Amino acid sequence: MDLDGLKYHYLDEGAGDPVVMIHGNPTWSFYFRNLVKAVSSQFRAIVPDHIGCGLSDKPDAQTYNYRLKSRADDLEHLLNHLDLKENITLIVHDWGGMIGMVYALRYPERIKRLVIMNTAGFFPPGDKGLPLRLWLVRNILPFAVPAVLGFNLFSRAALYMASRKGLSKDVRAGLTGPYNSWKNRIATLKFVQDIPVSKKDPSYSLVKNVDENLHKLSGIPMLICWGRHDFVFDSVFLAEWQRRFPHATVHEFSDAGHYVLEDAADEIIPLVRDFLKT
Repeated sequence: MDLDGLKYHYLDEGAGDPVVMIHGNPTWSFYFRNLVKAVSSQFRAIVPDHIGCGLSDKPDAQTYNYRLKSRADDLEHLLNHLDLKENITLIVHDWGGMIGMVYALRYPERIKRLVIMNTAGFFPPGDKGLPLRLWLVRNILPFAVPAVLGFNLFSRAALYMASRKGLSKDVRAGLTGPYNSWKNRIATLKFVQDIPVSKKDPSYSLVKNVDENLHKLSGIPMLICWGRHDFVFDSVFLAEWQRRFPHATVHEFSDAGHYVLEDAADEIIPLVRDFLKT
């Protein structure tokens, strides 16, 4: 799709009610490949690559601002472009959770189901701060720019930190493939730099709005699939989802990490398929 002169890539497989899968950082639509294959025989699977990610264009920060609002606006433009305005199931992971919740709160009447995988739709619960790795990338430019843009540290480190079981060579190549040059890694840096930690941060007010209004989605059926060994979205985040959505169906995977869909695909895919039929 043409997005103000930028190429916005998305998968569009199958027919039926739309199942929209929203990735985070540093993944792309490749992360959902097995789930797309599993559900597209009965549903229409839509999986965008955020600008700067996957097969979408990767402009500089002067051309595209890489903020949360832009991400949610892009998703809205795509679904309007495809005329998808009812019976939408959102499947979200990592930063895709906040992007998806912004969209869902704009149009709650369009959302039929929610599938939550190791993500947040609220500020870090309690007194949790940023993990050191994220803090360094977000705040120390002399470290972050050469490490993330030059050495692809964020994407490469995730291959080993985000999977509990380990990833095959082909999967590691697939996950990191789009981020093959300094220029093409800009989104992996900008996602982290956009994490709001104080009121002065550009995306703070939008995250605050989601945090304060998330309860408006409580009537929507929710399935939570959670990898227990997540170095960012740990059990405290899961407990917060459960506190806010006590009627959600929750499955926790003891041998899965942040890339829960890589570590526990064989268990999660049947759960999602059954959930989509209810």
